[in-house]
Amino acid sequence: MATRDEVECWLTDMDGVLVHENQALPGAPELIQQWLDEGTEFLVLTNNSIFTPRDLSARLRWSGLEVPEERIWTSALATADFCRSQMPGGSAFVIGEAGMTTALHEAGFIMTETAPDYVVVGETRNYSFEAITKAVRLIRDGARFIVTNPDATGPSAEGVLPATGAIAAMIEKATGKQPYVVGKPNPMMFRSAMNRIGAHSENTGMIGDRMDTDVQAGIEAGLHTVLVMTGISDQAEIDRYPFRPSEVIAGVHELVRAEPIEVEM
Repeated sequence: MATRDEVECWLTDMDGVLVHENQALPGAPELIQQWLDEGTEFLVLTNNSIFTPRDLSARLRWSGLEVPEERIWTSALATADFCRSQMPGGSAFVIGEAGMTTALHEAGFIMTETAPDYVVVGETRNYSFEAITKAVRLIRDGARFIVTNPDATGPSAEGVLPATGAIAAMIEKATGKQPYVVGKPNPMMFRSAMNRIGAHSENTGMIGDRMDTDVQAGIEAGLHTVLVMTGISDQAEIDRYPFRPSEVIAGVHELVRAEPIEVEM
């Protein structure tokens, strides 16, 4: 596991690390620009499977962050990558939004309601009882059950919303089949992200704001883990867990160097 000085590639969570309520957090624009200027390999990760990387890049731009779409890795992309590795050219029935269906299409998958290889459940704001019923029947008939991320709730301006994990629990109860969950805290998501940028665990760092997903998955993937205190974690939250991040910092502004490294061309 690398020290911070040995880290050559970075994976970073988005919400609570780079942005909060659609506003860039202190140091986030400077850190992204530093990585781009120095040619540092990095990816911005999110468990949210609703949006495509292009959508997220635009949303981040409105927040004051310039992150190219090819530098964004979502649980939808990780899920599509996993499905393609398991069954190239397969088929899927999807409960989800454009982020998930686009990723599967680009991975060479066919969307179908007839004997699909996979039922894939991702994030959506439009869960329908009809679609959930269809998913239950297809899984009971033999389709493999895949979930993009385990988050039971998500945030909204009015309060929490039921999220992917809650819907997956309903389908699991009705089918008696446990899903395979690709997103954090499964280190699979980090491994697929590292493969995307040609990184290795011994020289990669992970920045996150949650002990139960970011830090746990980072440790299991063998990464240098950095917990920021700009999200949901505080010292009491850290103390609840039997593991520790490599370092705890106030926010990503602490990772911005005063003097950029000279990059030889």
